[in-house]
Amino acid sequence: MKLLEKKPLGKITVKDIVEECGINRNTFYYHYADLPALAEEIVTEQLDLLILDNADFKSLEQSFLQGIRFATENKRAMYHIYNSVNRDIFEQYLMKASEYVVKAYVNNVLKDSSVSEQDRTLLIRHYKYVCFGTVIDWMESGMQNDIKDDIHRTCELLAVLLPVIRDSPIPSE
Repeated sequence: MKLLEKKPLGKITVKDIVEECGINRNTFYYHYADLPALAEEIVTEQLDLLILDNADFKSLEQSFLQGIRFATENKRAMYHIYNSVNRDIFEQYLMKASEYVVKAYVNNVLKDSSVSEQDRTLLIRHYKYVCFGTVIDWMESGMQNDIKDDIHRTCELLAVLLPVIRDSPIPSE
């Protein structure tokens, strides 16, 4: 992450990494096939930590704000990954994290309800895209706007909507 704070991913070389870490090239290539493999592991590791730190999923907002906090604290690194040729890796894992967090939250709120599995899947898919899109819009703006307000309002609306869905008779298809 230190190197990503200093320069874009596309400008980081294996030489930069081995010098920064005090290892040799063979050690690097023993663990990683190439720089994109390292970038993928960094993104995966950070998102896995986010998921583990939010295992209770009582608050969708807190889960997403923790991720936003990490991104803000590592703004240059995140921006360098997002604007690299490896953007797809970032987006792929952001989508997985969005789905994981939303799914756990929705299933927690809708447990013991008569909402069908098909409807749950539809709700999860919809809110996964809402959360993903909100973060991508924020990244596109250079992380300039205050995303916390958008996340707060989105989560407020979901917190009102899900109990209504849970407690209402929903017609079958």
